[in-house]
Formats: sequence, C-alpha cells, structure tokens
Amino acid sequence: MSVLTEIKVPDLGDVSDVDVIEVAVQVGDVVELEQTLAVLETDKASMDLPANAAGKVTAVHLSVGDKISEGDLIITVEAVGDSSAVEAEVEVAVEPAKAVAEVKAEPVTEVIVGGSENIAVNVPDVGDVSDIDVIEVQVKVGDTVSKEQTLAVLETDKASMDLPSTHAGIVTEVAISVGSKVSEGDLIIRLDAQTVVATSAPVAEIVVEKTAAPTKTAAKAEVVKSTSTAVIAKSGIAAHATPSVRLFARELGVDISLITQASGRKGRILKDDIKNFVKQALASGSTQQSGAGIPSIPAVDFTKFGEIEEQKLSKIKRLTGEHLTRVWLNLPLVTYHDEADITELEAFRKALNADKKADIKVTGLIFIVKALVAAMKEFPNFNSSLSADGESLILKKYFNIGIAVDTPNGLVVPVLKDVDKKGIAELTRDLSALSEKARTGKLLPADMSGGCMTISSLGGIGGKSFTPIVNAPEVAILGLTRASMQPVWNGSEFEPKLMQPLDLTYDHRVIDGAEGARFTATLIKYLGDIRRLLL
Repeated sequence: MSVLTEIKVPDLGDVSDVDVIEVAVQVGDVVELEQTLAVLETDKASMDLPANAAGKVTAVHLSVGDKISEGDLIITVEAVGDSSAVEAEVEVAVEPAKAVAEVKAEPVTEVIVGGSENIAVNVPDVGDVSDIDVIEVQVKVGDTVSKEQTLAVLETDKASMDLPSTHAGIVTEVAISVGSKVSEGDLIIRLDAQTVVATSAPVAEIVVEKTAAPTKTAAKAEVVKSTSTAVIAKSGIAAHATPSVRLFARELGVDISLITQASGRKGRILKDDIKNFVKQALASGSTQQSGAGIPSIPAVDFTKFGEIEEQKLSKIKRLTGEHLTRVWLNLPLVTYHDEADITELEAFRKALNADKKADIKVTGLIFIVKALVAAMKEFPNFNSSLSADGESLILKKYFNIGIAVDTPNGLVVPVLKDVDKKGIAELTRDLSALSEKARTGKLLPADMSGGCMTISSLGGIGGKSFTPIVNAPEVAILGLTRASMQPVWNGSEFEPKLMQPLDLTYDHRVIDGAEGARFTATLIKYLGDIRRLLL
C-alpha cells in the first residue's frame, strides 16, 4: 500500500504572500531529501524550498506566479523504493527460474523506436503570465533532443525559466526565436519521433536463452537493446540546469555551456558544479571570467603571512554586495557635492524639542526628508525609474523615502511611506518604529520596498563627504555627513553658520549634470528656510 506525504511551506519568519518564481519539479519526478522543489522571491532575496521527504511526486500544488505563505501545500509525494535505478526500464517476459542471460558489450549510436510520429511540443502552463520573452533558443532543425532536455529559456521581470521537451526525437521545425514572446499553448518545436539517437556509450545486448516453453510475449523478444549508463557527452549538447542555477552562473560571469561536470540527476548542472568550475579556473591561473569581461581578483593564501580567521558574511551583506556590484557595473554614476545652511532649521528643531508638552523628539533628518520630497516634486525625474529596456522613464506619483540603516547584520533600507501626506510628528514616529525594527532584525519585505529615493546618513559618525551608490531601480541617492559650524561671508563680514554637507549621486542616463546641480540648489533653498515647505 502506497504512503502519501504532504510537503508544506516551512516557517518563513514574519513573511507571507511570497512570490513563486520557479517550480523545479513536476508530477512523476522522483525527489530526494533536501532537493529544491521551488524558488521563492521577496523584494530583497530569493530562497529555495527544500523537500523534507523523498518520493515520487503525485501532485504539484503551486505554479510560477503564485503567492504562498507558511503552511501552504507544495507537493504530495508517494514513497518509492530505490530511485537510483536505471531510468529506462526494459521488460523481458520469460519463464521464471528457467532463463540464462548472456550480456555482451556492444557500442551503438542509435536505437530505432517504433514508427514515425510528428509531435508538437508547446509551451506548458506557466501560471498567470503571458507574452514572456524568449532569451535563448537551444535547438535547431535537425538536432536530436531527449525528453526533458531544455529547448529554450524564457524570462519575466522576476525570473528566467527553462522550456523542457516533453518527447524525444529529431527537430523538424523551430517555431520560436530569440526576442519573440510566447504564452501557454504556443508552439515551440515539432519533432519526428521515429529515431532516437543515443550517446556513444556502450550498451548491453541481452540474449535470453529459454530452456522451457516460452510465452508468446517472450518469443517475440529474444534480443533487446538498452542503454546501460546515462553518460551525456557535453560537446554539442545544451547545458541542463534550472533557472536559479543559470542565474547563479550569470551572476558569477560563468558561461554555463563550458561546464562539463554535471553531478545532478539526469545530468543536471548544480550550483556546486559551477563553484567547482570557478575554483578550477582560479587554480589554473585564469584571470578572465568567461562572459563577464572583467579580470577576476586572484586568490591569495594569506596563511603564508601569519595567523588568520575566516568569517562568513551574513546573508544581508552578501545580497547587498551583489546588488551594489550590479549597480556599479550597470549605472554611469555621478556624485555632486555641496553644502546647505541649516542654522535656522536647527534652531527651530531645538525649540520644538524644548517644549515639555511634546511627546516626541524631532531629528534634523525628518526635515531633510520633507525638503527632499519638495525638491522631487519640482524635478520629477528624480522620482522615477528607468524601464528594463532603457527606452522609457517611469514617473512615480507617490513619494516614499528610504533611510539606509546600519545594523549588526549589515545595511538595510526601511522606507518611509507617503512622506508628502504626513507631518513632522507622524514621520518621526514612523522613523522611530522602522529603526527599532531594523535594530532587532524584524523588518518585513514590505517595510523595505517601494522606495523612490534613498538617504544615506553618516552624520552620527563624522566625515566631510562621500560617494553613496544609487539604490537601483531608483535613480538618485542623497548622502549626508556631519554638519559643522563654519564662517560664511555675508557680503560685509563672516558669520558663524551651521553647514550641512550634501552628496547627491545620480544615474547619468536619466539625470544630466545641470539638472543635478539645480536639484541640489533647490534642496539647499528649502533647508535654508524651512518655512518654504508651507507654500
């Protein structure tokens, strides 16, 4: 009697309605313990859903585009025996206990299977998504494909996905090309399923000698040929890997087609295979990562110089580093430096905090947030994002400001929402609550999403200037360092003024130098006379 096991979404913390960007199994697959079943993505990170039980998949309860939470059903599996047996089984009907099998090694290059059949391979169910971009086509007319071999790679704004072949055969038509858009049911390729070409691996010829009267079925099956190993010759065959593994390879600048060691099931390339490839490239003295075009930093054995300690980076620091590296490599960044006179602003702030009836303490940062939004209203390009194809500017009608916060685990950016609709007191409370969440590690993805522009403040530490990196897909970021009293010439004499350094970094594809300077001048105007915010 079969035993069915339900595998559900584990504890994800205080996160719900998480997007499913990849489903890595289908009905009929045999999964192993800890094998990735699906990949989830929040605005800040992606995560794998591992299997906590092994078996054959009898039902898949989610699809790409779904939103799931803790406890939701992922798949149902049925316990099976040894799943490592040869995948293609051949049955030979003979009288029991009366047969002698002679196995002979014989190389073959093809196996004829049945008659000719023209098969259409279409785009499967991809969830509530349509018009998906084709970014890679891995087959052409005349190619021989095997079942589950990747035919093409699709990409949405959230993830990439492989299109596997549902049948084996010879490609007679390719109906898609790079740059085209497809939806569920669209034709991918047509196959002639007459001839299936195997690899040049040796096969076993099984000759069955019957010493008793054979059955009718056995009389028709005296010689059967079957592949004995699942060896895949990588030359000329497209790489077999999940979308998450392909993304991992692209992030490292690795051409996945160059990887010849695939340790996954059915010759699938795993992340460990990519890591080993990179290690081998470094060990061989390679100074160029294929596909990236950027020289890599050679590995150094620091133990030669003295005692060391290796410390793993936190997940937040790793993800932040990956994000900032993408920005640095893709955005032409310019930083503009200036100073604002905040003498009167600081005097007003102190007067507010001196009121004993006030239940909150206002910080200078809140005034800067309000002034920044006022300047963004005058310069809409600063409240925008560039479209993925770089051909359009997406102008936002809402005003949310991210505040970069340094925590023990790394840099996080909680977002103050609807700044233009809130007063100083309400924004102060919001900032206090977000800062406490950040310090205690309780920020939710919703707390860190939807930002229009970010402020990175080092004022509590010191410094005179720095070059903050834009928090893409935003197009600008404002950096702040410590304000200081300086003598400022008023036309007849020097006056002591509290000057606030401003460091504005912007994406030069969207904002030019003159616009950046004018924006900063407008921001300085509001900070110099905070009463202008009332106009």
